[in-house]
Amino acid sequence: MVEATFNLGPITIGLYGIMITLGVIAAITLSVIEAKRRGQATEHILNMALFIVPLGMIGARLYHVIDEWSFYSQNPSMIIGGRGLGIFGAVIGGAIGLLIYTRWKRLSTVEWMDIVAPGLILAQAIGRWGNFFNQELYGYPTNLPWGIYIDPAHRIAGYEAFTHFHPLFLYESIWNALGCVLLLLVGRKLKEHLMSGDVFLLYVIYYSAGRFFLEGLKIDVWTLGGIPTARWITGIAIVISAALMAYRRYLASRKPEV
Repeated sequence: MVEATFNLGPITIGLYGIMITLGVIAAITLSVIEAKRRGQATEHILNMALFIVPLGMIGARLYHVIDEWSFYSQNPSMIIGGRGLGIFGAVIGGAIGLLIYTRWKRLSTVEWMDIVAPGLILAQAIGRWGNFFNQELYGYPTNLPWGIYIDPAHRIAGYEAFTHFHPLFLYESIWNALGCVLLLLVGRKLKEHLMSGDVFLLYVIYYSAGRFFLEGLKIDVWTLGGIPTARWITGIAIVISAALMAYRRYLASRKPEV
């Protein structure tokens, strides 16, 4: 297993942080390409990132702390500066940052959500490899040939006797990478049939469907009413996003032709 950190002189650098940073760079780069393709000013992407990235990180950390509150309630000093992020919080925080910027600059919020959606899911695909280096985000024990070895120190209580587990980070990374390709193809091949905001809604539906399934392979998850909280979130997100796409088309079909 590759070490999760390395030293650069007196500075300790975490590979998790490097993967998150690479994901952010990839998202910005792809968003610039998408903005240019749509005829939008690309400088908005870098300016927007100054809002999206910090609020996304705050949201990601906040979600993780809530998710693991049983631990942080006993270790409050680790709430700030500790390890761990939650993607749902990152998306919500980033969306708030995008909303603030687009409202400030009087831009179409839904159009810019479409622009950044492919880059967002690409960043998730890359960032998930940070979980590999930290030996986290793995599922139940498995004998499948691609099962990942987890060091004893990182095994969840009750599973110390097992050595290989489902690499959930890999499953999600592959799913997200395919989703990036799908969103790019849909945005190009079906653009005549899309309404502004559809690409982002498709991102929500696609990512949520994959995450809903993968939650069934996850050990020791945060539950609500006996159901993994992530399944509640993704299930509701799928229903709302699909309903919005259908309702917007219904409204458009009722508009009288001029």
